Amino acid sequence: MNLALFDLDHTLIADDSDVQWARFLIKRGLLDGETHSRQNDAYYQDYLNGTLDINAYMAFQMAPLGRHDRATLDRLHADYMVEHILPVIPAKARQCLAAHQASGDQIIIITATNRFITGPIARELGVDELIAIELEEDESGNFTGRPRGVPSFREGKVTRLMQWLEERGQTLASYDKTFFYSDSRNDLPLLSLVSHPVAVNPDETLRAHAEAQGWPVISLRD
Repeated sequence: MNLALFDLDHTLIADDSDVQWARFLIKRGLLDGETHSRQNDAYYQDYLNGTLDINAYMAFQMAPLGRHDRATLDRLHADYMVEHILPVIPAKARQCLAAHQASGDQIIIITATNRFITGPIARELGVDELIAIELEEDESGNFTGRPRGVPSFREGKVTRLMQWLEERGQTLASYDKTFFYSDSRNDLPLLSLVSHPVAVNPDETLRAHAEAQGWPVISLRD
């Protein structure tokens, strides 16, 4: 059996799910657009530059989740999926997943976006296994607006994957081939571990690295 790992934002979807969630909340009047957009743009530039402070970003991005009860958030997310996510899922991404599924591969989406946002997206894509940033909940099951555990970002993706494998009594060597599809330089730690790294619509740094290493460079955009 093979293991096929997929990043989510700008890989399986042609946008950033965190950014789109904020835009959705702004459109609904639940976030101040000017203030949030300015700060989010600064964090996103840090991400592109490979200098993002993941803890500061998580605190910023998750704060709105602590302002609403879970039932309200779930209703909002259903609308967000229809308005912001379904339109940016390329057919090529679904086809790539289907090809791995047809081969009987174990598929995991591994993302630096939180589970609340990405869980329904993974289900829409037909992927049962998701490694994402986990959220702290209070005794009522509502989000506190704080993360918990190791964030699945950069080297944290490696840590979280190794935890996932260990829980199942496995290692990467348990699989015949290991794939990882990603667009970002931030995923070089995990891309460098798998047997079949694939750069998907990559940023400039990842493209240069992939070309130097002879890794495939593909597009999953329609």
